[in-house]
Amino acid sequence: MNKSGALFSQKCFWNGKLQAATVCFDKGVITRIEPNKLPEAVDLGNSVLMPGCIDAHVHINEPGRTEWEGFETATEAALAGGTTSVVDMPLNSSPVSVSLADFEEKLATAKGKLNCHVGFYGGIIPGNQAEIEPLAKAGVLGFKCFLVHSGIDEFPNMTREDLDLIMPIIAQTGLPLLTHCEIDDELADSDLTQHPQRYLSYLASRPKSWENKAIAMMIELAEKHNCRVHIVHVSSAEALEHIAKAKRKGLKITAETCPQYLLFDANSIPDGATMYKCAPPIREMANNLQLKQALASGILDFIGTDHSPAPPEIKELQSGNLANAWGGIAGIQFLLSASWTALKDHLTLEQFIPLVTSHPAQFLKIDDRKGKIAPGFDADLVIWQPEQSFEVRQEDVLFRHKISPYIGRELYGQIVSTYISGKLAFNQHQITNKNGGTWLKPQ
Repeated sequence: MNKSGALFSQKCFWNGKLQAATVCFDKGVITRIEPNKLPEAVDLGNSVLMPGCIDAHVHINEPGRTEWEGFETATEAALAGGTTSVVDMPLNSSPVSVSLADFEEKLATAKGKLNCHVGFYGGIIPGNQAEIEPLAKAGVLGFKCFLVHSGIDEFPNMTREDLDLIMPIIAQTGLPLLTHCEIDDELADSDLTQHPQRYLSYLASRPKSWENKAIAMMIELAEKHNCRVHIVHVSSAEALEHIAKAKRKGLKITAETCPQYLLFDANSIPDGATMYKCAPPIREMANNLQLKQALASGILDFIGTDHSPAPPEIKELQSGNLANAWGGIAGIQFLLSASWTALKDHLTLEQFIPLVTSHPAQFLKIDDRKGKIAPGFDADLVIWQPEQSFEVRQEDVLFRHKISPYIGRELYGQIVSTYISGKLAFNQHQITNKNGGTWLKPQ
């Protein structure tokens, strides 16, 4: 199908609810929506037609670490999962995107490799405050920092003193400061050194107190500097009340969680299964139930995968050594299906869909053209079957290294087709149109 078309579904997510509708589009933009079936429309039956997912937290790792992932494979995997827009973190590429020159190198590398739309964050490290305004003017969607070692030496963490220096500058840009909220207080009680394969030892090595303390500090600084602060990958349910209070106070605080913190739980993770290692860690079932409730109540704003892939040798697959393994979960292909599998018994589809579409679009300030089915919006669409379960097979995974806790897992929400700017880009397990993505810039 070319850029002009019409799709009819009995379950089109339109105006905040599932209803019968025909979505017409031309030249990559939705032109009209009719509440009945038009003769020229392709009938999708009971498959759900909704906006393409927006994953606001991925690590693509190019340039410099393309052997870890790369734009081509990451964006193909996004399409296969019903995701039409992603935002790339300033690490783990090399160089990291902490200057205008670094960012321009990344943009040049990405040309001709974008199978879905891709936006970018700039990086914040000690001493690079002079780069904030140039990066903002160049089109980054926000800035990312760590409060604990990032895993990459060239991306050192920020102290409170560093944050006091840079947050007033970021506040002037109007862009958010995305923060990895863990502070190593060196009080973790863990026997990980003696038992490096025990998952519960790894869990104890990064306790909730690290996360709670960091989130409380960032809320305090957000108020002090009137700066937008976004807390990435919330895993500690103990921090939720801090976030809720900050929102009630009217502070510029947003927060996300990830599918892995909703679908998996610490007591079900086998020892030595390094593909589950991420930071913060996956916690116990009761904790994760509270994260689900926080998505329903609005304390948590949306879901992003934190796709952080790595080659087999640094995931320590053979040794099962959780102390040494790279901390990151590959999941860009499963934002929609894994999140829905985790939440389908807790939220209706109408409550769930905004968590992966309009809510991240609002956060990124691209909600004038992404995240909704409405006239004038981009025809980035996904067709899927929420009731259909499937087993994730290694041969169907399109990201570079087939290492993921989702492989072999039964998930709900089979993806049928994905459209990018009105073009059919993924259909029935096959990429059908390449390089249809664009650089996702601010409004």
